[in-house]
Amino acid sequence: MTRSDRSPHGGRLPSGVARIAVDLLGGDGAPAVVVDGALRACSADPDLHLVLVGPQQSAGEVVGALAVGDRERVSVIAVDSVIGMADSPLRNIRRETTVRTAAEAVYTGRADAMVSAGSSGAAVAASAHVLGRLRGVRRPGLAAQLPTERGPVLLLDVGVTLDATMLELVQHAVLGTAFASVGLGIARPRVGLLSIGSEPGKGDRLRRAVSIALSDIPLPAGGHYVGLVEGFDVPRGGPADVVVTDGFTGNILLKGIEGAFTASRGGSKISEVYGTRPHEAAVLLGVAGDVVVCHGSAGGAEVADGIALAARLHRDRITPAVAGIADDLLTELSSAGGLTIRDALGERS
Repeated sequence: MTRSDRSPHGGRLPSGVARIAVDLLGGDGAPAVVVDGALRACSADPDLHLVLVGPQQSAGEVVGALAVGDRERVSVIAVDSVIGMADSPLRNIRRETTVRTAAEAVYTGRADAMVSAGSSGAAVAASAHVLGRLRGVRRPGLAAQLPTERGPVLLLDVGVTLDATMLELVQHAVLGTAFASVGLGIARPRVGLLSIGSEPGKGDRLRRAVSIALSDIPLPAGGHYVGLVEGFDVPRGGPADVVVTDGFTGNILLKGIEGAFTASRGGSKISEVYGTRPHEAAVLLGVAGDVVVCHGSAGGAEVADGIALAARLHRDRITPAVAGIADDLLTELSSAGGLTIRDALGERS
């Protein structure tokens, strides 16, 4: 397989029709950058069909820019309302908005996957509400793939679980392990927990308890817990293929890495390590459908990258594979209800 045969996220390009619902009003530069990304994606993938969700005029720009023979690859669902970055996702989840309508397109079978560069909270809330969560999943998590000189590193969560519980972090380790196996092709994924040091016992009570729990749980797909990892282990790769943390810390770390890369472009050691910028599209793990969330500041190229990732999720049936691998353990963890920090640390009242 040559380099040109592969997508930016791994796997062959392209194989079979993929219908992707695209939120035209999602992102800081929407709709212009999303229109640009949609056109780039169509040009790169002849088997791609787009369901554009947004204002008729913006969708018309995409259709009008395509060759006459390609226009049948695009359909439009006209919606003018959006959940803004400052809006409450939960209070607005039942409104007819672009992100909710995109999720409904997947749910009804009109689309195979969805992409949004808008509010990540809105995308997560809409996806969980409309598509539902995988059995046993407490809260979904956003997983970002970071290219490093030692292979890809999957970082999750990067924005959903700002106040993550012990159960949620353990479940994300399970989901991340399954995705690394089927989505990244990593045999026996190594799982690490982000903390302030790699020595056993480092970190707050939550991190210490999760570390003990992960040491006792047989992770799926031959995955195994390697212990605590530090922030610098993530961009350079090495100790772990999957790094688990809460969404607050993960989002800060991811944006710090992206900022360092942007500031260094042109030949610094960071550029040499990556060779390519960190992917600005994250997979939402834990929902019953294929959902990709792009960075709010994504440009056209990054939106196109997110659409390509969504198409690959569908074509390779990655979400059903993750569900099949992780289902039993996720359900067992959820039903046990005994994952408490106090018990893990051996504390007594």
